[in-house]
Amino acid sequence: MTADDEPAQDHGAPADPAAADGGDGAGSAALDGPLPAAAFDLLPDAVVVTDAAGTVEVFNRAAVRLIGVSAPAAVGRHLTEVLPLLDERGNDWWECSAVSRELPRVIGQPERRLTYAGPVHDRDFHVTVRFTRVAGRLARVSLSLRDTLSRERLERNRADLVATVAHELRSPLTSVKGFTATLLAKWDRFTDEQKKLMLNTVNTDADRVTRLLAEVLDVSRIDSGRIQVRKQIVDLPGRVRSVVDGKIAAGAAGAERFDVREEGELPEMWVDPDKMEQVLHNLVDNALRHGAGTVTVLLRGSDTGTEVSVADEGEGVSESNAARVFTKFWRGASRGNGTGLGLYSAKALIEAHGGTISVGRAAGGGAEFRFFVPAGGPVFG
Repeated sequence: MTADDEPAQDHGAPADPAAADGGDGAGSAALDGPLPAAAFDLLPDAVVVTDAAGTVEVFNRAAVRLIGVSAPAAVGRHLTEVLPLLDERGNDWWECSAVSRELPRVIGQPERRLTYAGPVHDRDFHVTVRFTRVAGRLARVSLSLRDTLSRERLERNRADLVATVAHELRSPLTSVKGFTATLLAKWDRFTDEQKKLMLNTVNTDADRVTRLLAEVLDVSRIDSGRIQVRKQIVDLPGRVRSVVDGKIAAGAAGAERFDVREEGELPEMWVDPDKMEQVLHNLVDNALRHGAGTVTVLLRGSDTGTEVSVADEGEGVSESNAARVFTKFWRGASRGNGTGLGLYSAKALIEAHGGTISVGRAAGGGAEFRFFVPAGGPVFG
């Protein structure tokens, strides 16, 4: 038995499949008899079934689409002629798995990457194998194949995320390290104002790192469907002013660049304060980084909730990009600035609150991001 084989699990069940059938052989006959090939066409994955000798009996529609060989041309031929598979060393998979097929307690092989040596070009598939045995005798070999493209895309996204986060962390951590080392080495040489300036810079960069890590953790939870919202009563205008004051204190923009307004009476808002502040940080940062002129933050209240819009006077977002701004790693024209995760996580966090978010053109010609959050209420349990 090799590391690629899956042994039969012994949970007190008889090793002989015929014994599991109660000894009448009815189940064994069903496993060893003709297969309803049409039923396999309903499966989303490519499935190829052969007899013990390797002659193809089933070649479903998904396999036809994936491999490009018609079912009539595949059925009745040997697997190595229809679907020649090579392992990572270039060896013929069918020949190498002969020992596994002969071992009565091996029920299959877990998913592994195999190469299809096609007539035009080679392709990689993720292949899972199951051996069907009757009274310890091999009856059929079933292969399930999946394309590797979607998984490779996910792996590239993970690699991009790691590279982006590493790049974004380098700048603030370098600043923190530089200022703290300077203060420790030459504390007595600086005036109180100089010390305060450097400590404020360290504090701002530390906040930036904290937000970045929170953003990455949220993206991880979003992708895995594990995002949690802890609602409580929140003073939304107060949160907006806190975010704006923080940008001003950090030197990101002067106070004259912001215009914060309210329209209508705002209802009592039950939201997650940290996540709502993160959304506001992302939208204001986006307006400062990619926009120009005055950044207008407008809150409009209604009976059902609150609408918040963040608008700038820059070039705005083109209609062709409007559907892409909330996708992961989108950074617009200034691709070297930011992680490209802010708007992606903002959309997910707003939707986790039961709200909606969109982008359009502001009255001043720039981009206007607008989100609505229902007033909601406490969540028990």
